Amino acid sequence: MTSQIDDADIDVPSWDVALANLARDEYKKLQRPLTLEDFQRLAKDYTIRLDDIMVTMFELVIQGRWSYEGEQQIVRSTLNELYINGRLHADDLAEFTGEWSFLGN
Repeated sequence: MTSQIDDADIDVPSWDVALANLARDEYKKLQRPLTLEDFQRLAKDYTIRLDDIMVTMFELVIQGRWSYEGEQQIVRSTLNELYINGRLHADDLAEFTGEWSFLGN
């Protein structure tokens, strides 16, 4: 017996939910905005690619779930310009020296 699922009823986020939860938990644990250095440490501690974490963080900012305060603005075109060949590169991320804050939604 098979069941059909109506795809229109499934809301799929454009970010990695597990990585979003990891960042949120770290934000709550540290009780301060996160920095690129925090994400680099998380990537190392959990053996996760930094670009996977950062793509998730960019998506969360674009969707209004997190805020980013820094010299660079994060909008869809920012991510599109940086996300070349399916990856963000460390050199591209170096410009994002600001702070990332969870907005609680």
